[in-house]
Amino acid sequence: MPIDRKVARFNRRFANHLVGPLFSRLPGFGKVHHRGRKSGREFATPVKLFRRGTDIVITLPYGPGSDWVKNVLAAGGCEITTRGRRIQVGNPVVFSDDGTTKMPALTRRILSRVEATEFIALTPVQASVPAGRP
Repeated sequence: MPIDRKVARFNRRFANHLVGPLFSRLPGFGKVHHRGRKSGREFATPVKLFRRGTDIVITLPYGPGSDWVKNVLAAGGCEITTRGRRIQVGNPVVFSDDGTTKMPALTRRILSRVEATEFIALTPVQASVPAGRP
């Protein structure tokens, strides 16, 4: 079972604004830049991610029902900032881990404690550029 939605609401209102700028520069973390499918507003959501081949895989500890996931699926992609690089990604695919998904061991241990088994995989569609540059 994913993490409770109350925690997600708290993080969206408070914690993401504090940790987002720091996390997007740390290895294994990033920020998803997406546009609201109803409002059209731009949003940035801190996430835990890892590489699987050329794809970028993002953990979904709150499940695939999160607004940012719905926005990315509706748009067919988004941009991700990680380690100071902004990458345009597309072809979003939500999947459940059956225990065979290649991921860092620490990530697997942490996610197993919160019973988070769902992910979204995205494929880079162009070369990355430094964050803040066109």
